[in-house]
Amino acid sequence: MNDAPLEILFAALVGLLALSAFFSSSETGMMSINRYRLRHLTKKGHRGARRVTDLLQRPDRLLGLILIGNNLVNIFATAIATVIAMRLYGDAGVAIGGLLLTLVVLIFAEVTPKTVASLYPERISFFASWFLKPLAVLLHPVVVMINTISNGISRLFGIKKTHTSMEHLHPDELRTVVDEAGDLIPDQHQGMLLNILDLEKSTVEDIMIPRNEVEGLDLERPVADLLQQIRTSDYTRLPLFEGDINNVVGVLHLRDAARFMLGDDKDITIEAIRQFSSEPYFVPESTPLNTQLLNFQQQKSRMALVVDEYGEVQGIVTLEDLLEEIVGDFTTNVAEEADQDIIPADDGSYLIDGGTFIRDINRNLDWDLPLDGPKTLNGLAMEYLESIPDGNICFDLGDYRLETTQITEKMIAWVKVHQLQNEEEE
Repeated sequence: MNDAPLEILFAALVGLLALSAFFSSSETGMMSINRYRLRHLTKKGHRGARRVTDLLQRPDRLLGLILIGNNLVNIFATAIATVIAMRLYGDAGVAIGGLLLTLVVLIFAEVTPKTVASLYPERISFFASWFLKPLAVLLHPVVVMINTISNGISRLFGIKKTHTSMEHLHPDELRTVVDEAGDLIPDQHQGMLLNILDLEKSTVEDIMIPRNEVEGLDLERPVADLLQQIRTSDYTRLPLFEGDINNVVGVLHLRDAARFMLGDDKDITIEAIRQFSSEPYFVPESTPLNTQLLNFQQQKSRMALVVDEYGEVQGIVTLEDLLEEIVGDFTTNVAEEADQDIIPADDGSYLIDGGTFIRDINRNLDWDLPLDGPKTLNGLAMEYLESIPDGNICFDLGDYRLETTQITEKMIAWVKVHQLQNEEEE
């Protein structure tokens, strides 16, 4: 080497620095490539993705291979740079060559190639895999030996290495991925995907129609009244009960009701109505929504009666209610048109029915009322006041001011709600 012309030494040094840049960029590109996009491309048959996937099956060996190559070329580059510097500057060239080489390596063989690789990990990885794949076969014994020693040292410190080609996303992480997809996923589709992920956080109790709003057929009433109720009902399925909603004996689909209503009303009996009803389907109020969606599919049912731990009917939940948790409101309910639960006021406040679900209020108004306790606004106010007030009362609950406007003997019927933060900002 000492007798080689300077031109050859400079050419060799430039070549070694290029190899060092290659190994540095390969390391960053391989380690920062999107594993999920890589899996997608592999399934589509992309050759470069397949090569990179094979290399990443054992990331410790891949790193060992890259570091072996990088250290070898850097050591040889240091030796050649020292020879060149000593020829040009004598003994002082050792220090000068070391400083200059350090600067050159940092700029051209480390920082720049790694920055480029972090910006274009796929291009760098797919290109590098052409050379790393055969190099991995060539240096396999050396790589295995070095990794065995390294893993043994790690075990001495209580570190156990597990090799996985793909990490699994936690639901919260997946939620973040969907939320930050940007223009890749339309906003409406993002909302649907996020709603699906949030199903497990809610139960049927959160979306059920409460028992006091359930429309059903009391079989203890005259047949004429039942027929009139069937003809004027806004719903397609009506629970049948005897005297009390807790004594449900069946569910009548109005499509089946047409079969026994073709004749004379005088010939229709209670038994005829019961004959065309189906068995009631009961679910616990604590059932998560994602579980209930599967239960509806397995049971081939579209409506279930929600019961508490004592077997008391608390309300009903329908497949339509559950699907609306995912896609939003997609049907028009006559009863909902006739009775608006959230009415905006001119002063920025809202007049809200006490029976309105807190989840619906938060969703419609983008509020943050607490969800870990009562399910309705009436229940939330009653929990805070610990009794039904004798007259209208105003109180603050977190960032919201609640003012009762109508109180009955059993509940707080209407509440005027202000968001204090909005008032302070104004």
